Amino acid sequence: MPKTSARLLSLLSLLQARRDWPGALLAERLDVSPRTVRRDVDRLRELGYPVVAMKGPDGGYRLDAGTELPPLLFDDEQAVALAVALQIATASGAGIEEAAARALNTVRQVLPARLRHRVDTLRVTAVDRPESRPGPQVDSGVLMAIGAAVHAREVLRFDYRPVSAPVPVRPETEAEGEGEGGRGVLPPPPRRVEPHHLVTWGRRWYLVGWDLDRADWRTFRADRIAPRTPAGPRFTPRELPGGSVAAFITARFRGTTATGDGVGGWPCRGEVILALPAAEVLRHTREGIVEELGPDRCRLVLGSWSWPGLVAAIGRFDADIEVIGPPELRAAFARSAARYAAAATPPRHP
Repeated sequence: MPKTSARLLSLLSLLQARRDWPGALLAERLDVSPRTVRRDVDRLRELGYPVVAMKGPDGGYRLDAGTELPPLLFDDEQAVALAVALQIATASGAGIEEAAARALNTVRQVLPARLRHRVDTLRVTAVDRPESRPGPQVDSGVLMAIGAAVHAREVLRFDYRPVSAPVPVRPETEAEGEGEGGRGVLPPPPRRVEPHHLVTWGRRWYLVGWDLDRADWRTFRADRIAPRTPAGPRFTPRELPGGSVAAFITARFRGTTATGDGVGGWPCRGEVILALPAAEVLRHTREGIVEELGPDRCRLVLGSWSWPGLVAAIGRFDADIEVIGPPELRAAFARSAARYAAAATPPRHP
């Protein structure tokens, strides 16, 4: 590669690595004069890269956002990561499957031979868990509108479609008396929410926000949201319960209050001693606290939706169990023991 072209690629890589670059530091990193840096910046601008000059005592440069997408520069790891991400995007539920496939084909065509071989040998097939019905698809425009409101910290106004409604109802139609068979039934007013996070959980997209009309934190399914324009005023972000969106959304789907404790967030929490090595229990426990008490004994603290569910989760370890507490867990073991004993008894009549 000619020296000038190689230097341009190095300059572009540096500009993508951080937001602002002093001109003298760029010249030092590239081992050229500040005048050469200025000429190379002009060449990048001619190629479509929006490099802006910064004023100040030292001056500098910044790679700004442009109206068109110029050629991008990725290192080997970034290129492979991008290809893998595009392959698993087909199971995102965001309605971008076809676009992701086209983007992957575009990226693959411009990859060097060595990287194209790595991508071709790493074929990822995203398979969803079998369900009784397919998961809902979310319009990518809706996700973009929600994401823009989250980023701008603007109140989001939207119609929230009921679960039973197959398609969103047009507010202007019902307001004119044509909704609900022309009986003049007005639709509910739009929701007003301070959007804080757009999250994905179990192949569904959710908006986490502060509902202004209900004065409470709520989660909304994105596939049921129909954004309205214009957006509302800007807001100051509130502190999310639990300290993080992961703790909040996990607790919300458990039906509890976010505590920041992965175990304490469950409605039912119990403590037992198992006649198993701690290492063996850890391999099969995604959530919970395991403490080694000896070569073949460990303490397990686990949570579940219900006491019978907690009994079943502990019983799957197939080991002797000593219940530490609480009394509800011990009572649940007694009920399950009686139920299992009855199930093991042969029927009286064939």
